[in-house]
Amino acid sequence: MSEIKILHNPRCSKSRETLKLLEEKGIEADVVEYLKEPLTTTELKSLFAKLGLDDVKKMMRVKEAEYKEAGLNGADVTDEQRFAAMADFPKLLERPVVINGDKARIGRPPESVLEIL
Repeated sequence: MSEIKILHNPRCSKSRETLKLLEEKGIEADVVEYLKEPLTTTELKSLFAKLGLDDVKKMMRVKEAEYKEAGLNGADVTDEQRFAAMADFPKLLERPVVINGDKARIGRPPESVLEIL
């Protein structure tokens, strides 16, 4: 089992580009199709820490209909509510994400994941 993981959506061009980039660099990664195997809120919180972000919204797809429908853009929405929404609606998680040990990067652009490899 590889230490490197990619949270992958095969229908997403950026996700496919990032996976291809890893393969071109000879990096074997465990591919996790997070839409089929959603992350728990605990896993999402751990991922947030690994990403080193200062705002949970930066790991979310804020333009998705589910984001607006769940009222997640309100100023009074807590991080807990956002983590719960990503667990309930995995497509809200920004993709792809490459995880290497205690570090992670969102593959936008795909080359940004190379920082942690």
